[in-house]
Amino acid sequence: MKELRILGVLVTNRTQNSITVQHILTKFGCSIKTRLGLHEVTSDPYTNHGLILLELTGDKAEWEKLEAELLKVEGVITKKISFEI
Repeated sequence: MKELRILGVLVTNRTQNSITVQHILTKFGCSIKTRLGLHEVTSDPYTNHGLILLELTGDKAEWEKLEAELLKVEGVITKKISFEI
């Protein structure tokens, strides 16, 4: 069976961590098939958290490395959804 994995990444301190998170996503770019960034719509254009949804592809070991690196960043929370297809 093949696994389809979606990784949700909540960046709770976006202004401080966005550059680090972007660096990690670039490093693992070959494992990311689709990336969708969501933000809260408020009157404040500088909301300090953001949600990124990633559809992963390729080697599962790389998926685990990506998630592990993201979790090293203070204020980053991940959740994964896996489908067996």
